[in-house]
Amino acid sequence: MNIGTAQQHYLDQLQIERGLSANTIAAYRRDLEKFATYLAALGKRFDALSSADVLAFEVDLKNSALSLSSVNRTISALKGFYRYCSIEYSISDPTTEAKSAKIARKLPKALTIDEISRMIESVKSSGEPISLRDFAILEFLYSTGGRVSEIIGLNTADISQSESAEGLITVVKLRGKGSKERIVPVGKFAVAALDDYLVRTRPGLHSKNPRSEPALFLNSRGTRLSRQSAWQIVLKAADATGLSGKVSPHVFRHSYATHLLDGGADIRVVQELLGHASVTTTQIYTLITIDKVRESYSLAHPRAK
Repeated sequence: MNIGTAQQHYLDQLQIERGLSANTIAAYRRDLEKFATYLAALGKRFDALSSADVLAFEVDLKNSALSLSSVNRTISALKGFYRYCSIEYSISDPTTEAKSAKIARKLPKALTIDEISRMIESVKSSGEPISLRDFAILEFLYSTGGRVSEIIGLNTADISQSESAEGLITVVKLRGKGSKERIVPVGKFAVAALDDYLVRTRPGLHSKNPRSEPALFLNSRGTRLSRQSAWQIVLKAADATGLSGKVSPHVFRHSYATHLLDGGADIRVVQELLGHASVTTTQIYTLITIDKVRESYSLAHPRAK
C-alpha cells in the first residue's frame, strides 16, 4: 500500500467514525501531504521509518519557519496516522518518541464593549441593502459567541423561538466542532438586525439563485456566504474603526465570553454557550477578568503598591 492510499483511509476513518469537521479534516490532509512530500524527496517508504526519521522531519518543519503550534499540529496528525496504521496494517509506529513542544499560553484578545459596538455600527450604510446582511452577521457573532464558520453555516430553519419564564426568546442552533449542536439564545439587537435583513435584503439575494438555498446568510449570487467573505466583513469593520491589527478571527467570540464573565455569568453556563467540551478551555477567559481585577486593585487601593 502506498502512503497516499493509507492517508486517505485514515482521513475517511476520522470523518466517518469520529465525525471530525471538514475544516479539521482539511488541516490533517495538508499536514499529512506535507509529510508525504518530505518522504518522496528523500526516497523513503512510510512503512519503514525509525524514530530518528520522524525527528528529522520535525527538525525540518522547525527550520521551515512554521510556528510552533503548526509544528505541533503536524506532529499530532502524524502520530494519529501511525497509530491507525499500526492497528490496521501492523506497521511499526515510529512516532512513539515524538513529543509536542510546550507553547506559552496566550490569553485571547477581547475588545471593549465600546470597540465591539463601534465595529458593528460601522458596517451600516444607508441605501446599501447588503450592509443589512453585514450588520446582522456582526450582531450574531457578538450575540451568540459563535465561530465565523458556525454563523455562515446557519440555515433559516436554525432560528426559532422558545418559551421561557420571561416569555418567548429567540434561539439559534449552532453546529460546532465534531458536528456537535448547541442551542444559544439571541439578543434583541441581533434579532432586530436579522429581521431587517430577512425582510429587506435576503429576498433579493435569494431570487438570484434558481435553487432553494436554505442558507441564512447569502452572498451576491444568492448562495451561502463563504467563511472568507464573512471574515472580510470583520476586517473591514476593524479598519473602519481604527482597530486594524487588534482583530483576530475569534475576536467577537473572545469578547462575548469575556463580557459574560465580567457581567457575572457562571463559568459553566459560558462553557455551554461556547460549546466547550471541557470547562478547562473556558477557564482561560477567567484569567483575563482576574487581570482586570488586579489592575483595578493596584490603581485604586492606597496600599496596593
